[in-house]
Formats: sequence, structure tokens, C-alpha cells
Amino acid sequence: MAELSRSQARRIALYAQGFGRKRPTGRVDRRHLRIVLDHTGLIQIDSVNVLVRSQELPLFARLGAHPRTLIPDATADGELFEYWVHEACHVPVEQHPLYRWQMDKMHRWKGVRGLRERRPAFIDDVLRRVRDEGAIVAGDLKQRRGPKGQWWDWDDGKTALEYLFHTGAITATRRPNDFARVYDLTERVIPASVLDLPTPTETEARKELVVLAARYHGIGTATDLMDYHRLNRPATRPLIAELVEEGRLIETSVAGWAEPALMDPDAYLPRWVRARALLSPFDPVVWNRDRAERLFGFRYRIEIYVPKPKRVYGYYVLPFLLGDDLVARVDLKADRDTGRLLVQGAFTESGAPHDVAAELREELDEMAAWLGLDAGIEVGSNGDLAAALGAT
Repeated sequence: MAELSRSQARRIALYAQGFGRKRPTGRVDRRHLRIVLDHTGLIQIDSVNVLVRSQELPLFARLGAHPRTLIPDATADGELFEYWVHEACHVPVEQHPLYRWQMDKMHRWKGVRGLRERRPAFIDDVLRRVRDEGAIVAGDLKQRRGPKGQWWDWDDGKTALEYLFHTGAITATRRPNDFARVYDLTERVIPASVLDLPTPTETEARKELVVLAARYHGIGTATDLMDYHRLNRPATRPLIAELVEEGRLIETSVAGWAEPALMDPDAYLPRWVRARALLSPFDPVVWNRDRAERLFGFRYRIEIYVPKPKRVYGYYVLPFLLGDDLVARVDLKADRDTGRLLVQGAFTESGAPHDVAAELREELDEMAAWLGLDAGIEVGSNGDLAAALGAT
């Protein structure tokens, strides 16, 4: 294929991620969640709640206001399960077989592996307790101490649960009030019809995950595609050449990219993308910071762990997508005590359109209403966009 421009690659990528669709104007329900997952394949989980938990933001970006119970309800009904994929993610249950090869491998964290070697009987006891007594949270192990020291400290209890979670013996849902993982036997959470599906080989699963990543990304480098599901690069890279030979990936190039590009054979290049969305730091459009810079010229670093005096943009900064470009970024906080959405900083990108403040204000108004922040929006003074945004 002829070399694609960065603008063309951007439009392919945004369309693949579901931004070629208009947001629904009527009732939003489970069908719309499924459509989002058809485009993203997973939703990354993060516990930071300064604005709203991050897993809710990809739905708002693509659907606008929606019932905030969509993900918990789908999980309770056996449509989603949680596993370590890109990071901790909600994943459609039909993809469960694609991760079983990972469940058979040793955990990537040394501390979790070490517990299996140090206290195998304890892990077996934890599994037995879940089987016999039902779902638990890690804190239950901290409080439960049998007469012979069967239940030890919280750290080993949590580690045992994480080990069993990794192996697929147990799975987890989230407790709504404090977001804690609630662990239960996998067969009591995931439908039997899914657990009975055949298990592909590791090679088959890796190839399928790369193909899915190409579908969700539309276009990307080999590194982009392997990063989507956090696949080991040395083990996966040789399989990409096979997928090209099989016609399941198309090799091409993008202007300015140092690496060759790979494209989903069914990828679509729209003439335009008319999106407007605030993106979570963990949205697939921007979670790979190098890819975001290649596609949008947008240098993005999350500054949660940066000391306040050294932050450039703020604590919880969301990129603002308008049309097919990232045109601004805003540091947001939900002040639940006063019912206000705080814009602690607002910054334009080079070349941003003149109407960015008005468009951003509309998006913030929709977000505030969705979050029930009825006292409105308060715009601070930080950033070159702040004054214009505050005046809208």
C-alpha cells in the first residue's frame, strides 16, 4: 500500500476505537456497552477516583451520559470478567480462552511466585476457604486466624488471592462502595458455556490477540499491537510475519514513523472524524504514550506521582479530542462535597481551533451533569485556555 499520512493513520485509528460513530441520543443500555467493547476489546481499571474511576471514562467518551452501572451489571450477569491484560481490565467473557495459556504460566511478580514456593499449603487453604465459604475480600484473611495459625497476615492473604486469580482458579468482581476485589471460584462467576470452550495453544492465542489488537487499533506498529494485550515481544514478534503471510495483517507505512505499520485488513479510512471527547489517561487511544505522540504529536505523561511543584499540567489531566486531533488538556477534579466540577488547569495544543473553549465547555457541562455535580463548573486560572473557558 502507498504510504499513509499521519492524518490518515489518525482517522483509521479513531474510527477503529469507535469514534466514527455518533453518540446515542436516546436510552443507553447494555447494547451500547457491547458496541464499545467491539471497538476496544477491554476496559482498563484504575482505582484513582479524583474525578471518576477511570474505567467509566472510555464509555463516557464514546457514549456520553449513560447509566454508571453498565460495567458492574454486565459483570454480574457473566458478560465481563476481570484479568491482567493490558493491565487490570474488564474483558468480554468470550475471550477467556485466549488467556488460559497465561494462567498456566508463573506469575510475573517475584513476590507472588515466592509465596507458592514458601507457603504452598497456605495457598491451598485459601482456595479451600473460598470453595467452602464463598466469596471473600483480602481483608477477610487479615481478620481470620485459625487456632493453629492457618490464617496469617494480610499480606500473604492478599498475595495468595492474587496468585489464585492469576491461575484462573478464582476470579474477581468489584465491591461498589470501596472498589475492593471480591474473589470467588471462577465457575461461580463465569458461565459454564464459556469455561467449556476449547483452549487454543499459546501460539494460536498470541496470534489471535495480535489480530484483535490490529482490529482495535486499526493501524499500528508491531510494538503497538503487542503492547495492547501486553504480549512478550520476543515470543510474539516472529508470529507477526506469519500473520502478514496469512493475510491477517497488512504491512504498510505511515509518514514520520520509524517502524513499518501493520493494518487490520478490514480497517476503514473515513474522510473525516467528528469526535468530541475527554479521554481517560488509560483510554486505548492514549495509554501508549509513544503511539499518542506518533499519531497526534501529543506528548502526554500522567503526573499523579510527580510532586506538585514539579507538575507541568496537573494531577489528573485528560486529553481533549476534537475532530480527529487532540487539541487541549484539562486537569479535572470532582468536588463531591460542594457538587462542583473543578477545572484546575486548561491548556491548548499548538494549532488548536479557535472554538476549542466553547466545545470543551459543552463537553464539561455534559460530564458534570452525568456525574451529578449540579452546582456547576468552576474554572481556575492555570493554563492558557483557562480564561476563555471560564468566560464561556
